[in-house]
Amino acid sequence: MTKSDERQHRQILKKIAHRVMIERGLIPDYPMQVLDQLNKILGPVKSDEESVHDLRNLLWCSIDNDDSLDLDQLTVAEVNSDGSAKLLIAIADVDAVVKKHSAIDDYAGQNTTSVYTVAQTFAMLPEKLSTDITSLNYNSDRMAIVIEMIISSEGLLQRSDIYRAMVRNKAKLAYNSVAGWLDGKGPIPNVITSVIGLEENLRFQDNLARKLKLLRHMNGALDLETIEVRPIFIGDELKDLQPDLSNRAKNIIEDFMIAANGVTARYLESKQLPSFRRVVQIPKRWDRIIEIAAEWGSTLPKFPDSKALEQFLVTAKAADPLRFPDLSLSIIKLLGQGEYIAQFKGESVSGHFGLAVKDYAHSTAPNRRFPDLITQRLLKAALIGSASPYSNDELEELAIQCTRQEDEAKKVERQVLKSAAAILLKPMIGEKFDAIVTGASEKGTWVRLMHPPVEGKLRGGFKDIEVGQKLMVKLISVDIERGYIDFKKADFNI
Repeated sequence: MTKSDERQHRQILKKIAHRVMIERGLIPDYPMQVLDQLNKILGPVKSDEESVHDLRNLLWCSIDNDDSLDLDQLTVAEVNSDGSAKLLIAIADVDAVVKKHSAIDDYAGQNTTSVYTVAQTFAMLPEKLSTDITSLNYNSDRMAIVIEMIISSEGLLQRSDIYRAMVRNKAKLAYNSVAGWLDGKGPIPNVITSVIGLEENLRFQDNLARKLKLLRHMNGALDLETIEVRPIFIGDELKDLQPDLSNRAKNIIEDFMIAANGVTARYLESKQLPSFRRVVQIPKRWDRIIEIAAEWGSTLPKFPDSKALEQFLVTAKAADPLRFPDLSLSIIKLLGQGEYIAQFKGESVSGHFGLAVKDYAHSTAPNRRFPDLITQRLLKAALIGSASPYSNDELEELAIQCTRQEDEAKKVERQVLKSAAAILLKPMIGEKFDAIVTGASEKGTWVRLMHPPVEGKLRGGFKDIEVGQKLMVKLISVDIERGYIDFKKADFNI
């Protein structure tokens, strides 16, 4: 193998990703029936129905990752005469093009999510749809489901509504440049200044999002800060894996989407239709969370309490911001996995412990997540007063399928990330690294390095090691194909 071949990291990782998708029960390639149907779709759907609002004149904008082409939502906010705010969130009307039980829908319902690996994205919907026909693209007329909220000056939701509308994206914005501008660390993006009134509108959106976040945190929403990773390629050679941290622009979208998902769940309940919800149950490892808090000099109550946990996290972040992402990672592991459930008329369901919300239905990313497309169909049925497009049995089966496949998708993403990390770490075998324990069970003990921020297995079977513990490890081996990275304690001889 030549040096040139060794640097074809992107191609190596794409092959690994394709293989791992299949191993995890996900379908990496679109079946012929999907491609045949795709060829028959000529363009976006338009409507002249009286019930469809024409909102194309509003200052809609999208804010997403720098390289995102599948635009699911637009936002705009207005000040009302009484000092309250009107927040509008437009969600791409994917169902207008992708009909239930069509070939494209059946494929989407198998993977249930787009899978984002460091080398390649396996989109839930073909790019002709997700990045064009069903994407809320710049300067393009698109059908959307609009979630309207009236929010008081204190951040309280006063009333809400949902309806169909035609919208047009006036500005395609990116998280990093918008956050830099809002924080005063960078110039205002040219695309903002080119649209009259957009600068003022975005500052108003930023202020409104902060109020929503503050109110949620007062109710016990957890202030967690994890480290996402983005690859740095030069050509096809992987040079680094760098943290992709949260920022002010991401917070705007996050807080607005949480609010929209709550409105969606309550709207369906008010129309006596079932809803498809995302829940995080009360944590089972609260005892270990209590121990971690004690290690940081704080005391938590005996029984799970999101407000007490949030106060601990706020105090910990202020005291040691550099270690806070590691603490967050430990808490997230101990909170447990989220899951999808179907809620039916008259039933009471658990809420989302980490977000401190009782009603939470995924609805804001139908190009990327099948649960959101399911919710969109339920909403459209509610809007016209028809019965649910899904039977109760269908919804229960779909909840199990979406939970399982989303978990498998995350495993694919993690495994390909580990393969990428193995590529970077291979020349460093024998070196020592600072790490934090992220998993400890009978299946093994796992640690995450500070840089690059990736996980590996700790060899040696240390039963006394707990999640959240910091230690020094030595890299002993890597397997790029399998994504295996093995360490031992730096002072321990196997």
